[in-house]
Amino acid sequence: MQTLERVNAILDCFTLERPELGVREAARLLGLSTSTTGRMLAAMKELGILTQNPTTHTYALGGKVLKWAGVYSETLDVRARSIPMLEELHQSTQETISLYVLEGDERVCVERMESPQNVRIVARVGRRLPLYAGSAGKVFLAFLPEARREEILRRTDFKPLTANTIIDLSSLREELAKIRRQGYSLSRGEWLADAAGIAAPIFEQSGMIMAAVTISGPAQRFTEEKVNQYIPEILHVGEQISRYLGYLGRY
Repeated sequence: MQTLERVNAILDCFTLERPELGVREAARLLGLSTSTTGRMLAAMKELGILTQNPTTHTYALGGKVLKWAGVYSETLDVRARSIPMLEELHQSTQETISLYVLEGDERVCVERMESPQNVRIVARVGRRLPLYAGSAGKVFLAFLPEARREEILRRTDFKPLTANTIIDLSSLREELAKIRRQGYSLSRGEWLADAAGIAAPIFEQSGMIMAAVTISGPAQRFTEEKVNQYIPEILHVGEQISRYLGYLGRY
């Protein structure tokens, strides 16, 4: 178990901002000795999980990780079935379109189509975000079964990501009730100060929410007129994908 935890911690050290790591830097991030870290990195290299630069001797993620990511993406049924509808939404809005799924107490971006406009909001695939901030997160909380929602809320450490983050539990519950009534969620500067988003739920056959689709972009472009235009579009896409997944309820 300790070995698995250390392998997981090593993989978590690699980010877009830090794609390569030397043994000393990795050891510092992990809080382990350089000898232990070096042995772990070398073993992961032999397994194809990491690669090593022959000149700098730094490590980076290897091809096996990409293979795993591909298998995950291709077997994620909601992603595969959503692509045509997401592309249509992308074309009609010219904004960033993202698809999120729930993992534990967080949402994870599993697909994104970036806006072709110069100023845009990028939702990186694989990024994990809290549920209490942002349109997609609030959609998950709103449509989860009450017991599951309350369980997540009890465990959540509400931190203000921006000045607009809802961290008051009473205010958040009121917002979630509103989202359930109207069927979609809006956010403006809740997890990223200058960003705005609209999200709709995607339900599986049993009626459980399994994903959320979002339109996001710079807040100044999300005027009242644009928001009113996007709401029926995203609700339609959420409905379409849900029906493809066998859901026949709410709509």
